[in-house]
Amino acid sequence: MVSAVYHYSPKAALDELKDEAVLPNPVHVRDMMLRSHLTPEQALELNREFQAYQHSFAESQNLANRILGRLTGVSKET
Repeated sequence: MVSAVYHYSPKAALDELKDEAVLPNPVHVRDMMLRSHLTPEQALELNREFQAYQHSFAESQNLANRILGRLTGVSKET
């Protein structure tokens, strides 16, 4: 039996979203930033952008979770 791929199954997409997001996890991005050799100005600017990335990442995951949850009939209103 062939398992459903995410672009044909909302449940598979929801499972994939819970397992692994397409965007890098903010924790990994933060670690990459910490390992980089940046000037104070570069670090400050990247940190500002990182804060926006972290917020957008969480919002996107929540939105996708709500949409896919409704498509699978597992709506969890928060």
